[in-house]
Amino acid sequence: MSNVAGKAYAMTILTPMQPRRTFVNTFIFMAARALPDKLAGLLGLSIIHFARWVMVRRDQWPDLGQGKETLVNDYMIFCSNFNGTWDQYIDAFSDGLPNGLDMFWYSSTRYPRSVPITPFKDYIRANQIYTDYYYNATPGSAQRDIKCALRVRNAVRDLAVVHATSSPAQFDALWRTALVGVQNDLGSPGFAPVASNDTSNADVHRQPFVEAQWGTGH
Repeated sequence: MSNVAGKAYAMTILTPMQPRRTFVNTFIFMAARALPDKLAGLLGLSIIHFARWVMVRRDQWPDLGQGKETLVNDYMIFCSNFNGTWDQYIDAFSDGLPNGLDMFWYSSTRYPRSVPITPFKDYIRANQIYTDYYYNATPGSAQRDIKCALRVRNAVRDLAVVHATSSPAQFDALWRTALVGVQNDLGSPGFAPVASNDTSNADVHRQPFVEAQWGTGH
């Protein structure tokens, strides 16, 4: 699948919206920005790298040479990158933010609600657009791996600052304290189980091109 890169999955969903109800979604998104605590269920999903909803009005679609189109509906674009499988993500979304999802897709045509899960998954499948190419700079690292690496990096930088002014005994104590503080962040990143043979083969075939462009080790 072209929308899988290492541990990450790229999702793009395009749903038609009833123009007479679009203003309601505009208000909902404004309220969500003003009251981020209401999105605690979404923000607490550590598998998510990124999630964004964008509304595009009927007259806002660009003319790329095909001629200006006359559309009946407005549309909403949902883009997200996350760790894990498609099913895990949809299940987590439905469990963690059911009411929020129902609000965000309130104006979308034939939206079935997020619970029960089967009609919701069928709706997502029907409106999902698969990417032609998906690049991930850290395919072997999930979001948690990146955060762990940043905490280790900060700890090492702090040690570097105090090294020149510390005696060996003092630095030994500081180093041990820092090590204890980041010991749970010292795991080894790596690739998740192969999502599909096609994806695995694509990574192998892509490697010579990557090395030619950026050198070995990428």
